[in-house]
Amino acid sequence: MTREKRIEVAISNWAPRFMANGVDFNDFYRVTETLERWDQWCAAWSDVGKEHACLAERAEQEGRYISAGEHFVQAAMAYHFGKFMFFQRPEEQWVAHEQTVALYHRGLPYYDYPGERVELPYERGVVIPGILRRPPHVPRPPLVIIVPGLDSVKEEMHFYGNDFLKRGMATLAIDGPGQGELEFEHPMRHDYEVAIGCVLDWLETRRDVDASRTGLMGVSLGGYYGMRAAARESRLRAVIALATGYHLAEYFDSVPILTREAMVHRLHASSPEEARERLRDFDLTDVVKQLKVRVLIIMGRQDRVFPAADTEQMARDAGDMAELVMFEDGNHVCNNIPYKYRPLQADWMQRQLSVLGGG
Repeated sequence: MTREKRIEVAISNWAPRFMANGVDFNDFYRVTETLERWDQWCAAWSDVGKEHACLAERAEQEGRYISAGEHFVQAAMAYHFGKFMFFQRPEEQWVAHEQTVALYHRGLPYYDYPGERVELPYERGVVIPGILRRPPHVPRPPLVIIVPGLDSVKEEMHFYGNDFLKRGMATLAIDGPGQGELEFEHPMRHDYEVAIGCVLDWLETRRDVDASRTGLMGVSLGGYYGMRAAARESRLRAVIALATGYHLAEYFDSVPILTREAMVHRLHASSPEEARERLRDFDLTDVVKQLKVRVLIIMGRQDRVFPAADTEQMARDAGDMAELVMFEDGNHVCNNIPYKYRPLQADWMQRQLSVLGGG
């Protein structure tokens, strides 16, 4: 069987990510084994999402709420990974996006750590949508803001959140400009710390979390956003930058084709050339010299998106404010070794936010 290049790229680059974030191994392989053309991708994954949604609804009707929660997560992830880099058919992508948001939301009461949808004031009447989850039996827990990357969304941050919740920290996963619910009307912005400032303002109004002990974890491009926030926001206690780049414009021509197309789409650029030019503002050269809070940088030597050598240079330029953990066998976001880096980063954040117990 001859496969279109985009399918080969998706499989070779993102298979570990799918399974690290809730897609069943068997679902992944039964779908990808049958696909030949990229235009089949979203529909095939949407069919898987429908299957899990039916299982979730049946479990909910029968009062099997733990099972319902598990099925709702899997349904949302199937729809998400169907549309995460699928731009050729906007209407199809939009339907899958809506299903991702709706199905994850339906499972919120049933997850091991239940959550609530929140909407945070942003700019010109726009809100930042978020999912707030709190650990049980902790009246005012510290909190970790979880920032997705270029093609991830707040719903995909579910399993990252579990690691922090187990250790007594609340989590707030958000869709910022260019992400998830905001990607269609609001392009990516290099000064993402503006959005984080709005999040921190809102957290200060909540009595059920301790806003004075707030950390941030950013995934991939979200790590870049986290570095920006670490240099601009002293209200943060600590930041984790997971698998991020130093000078994004320099990587535009070398990243996988799906990532390049996502950059064009989420910058709302009219061409690859315009996207490359806009990415020149996405540079941390001066930012890393202005860090106000401690940063943990996690990287995999086998990363195909961002060069590990550049991340090492970034950590050196940041000096004593940054700590680098390099996994020699890690791919992009180290999704092939989540058992190594996820407990480590959650333990590190626990120490930074001075949480008692756990770990």
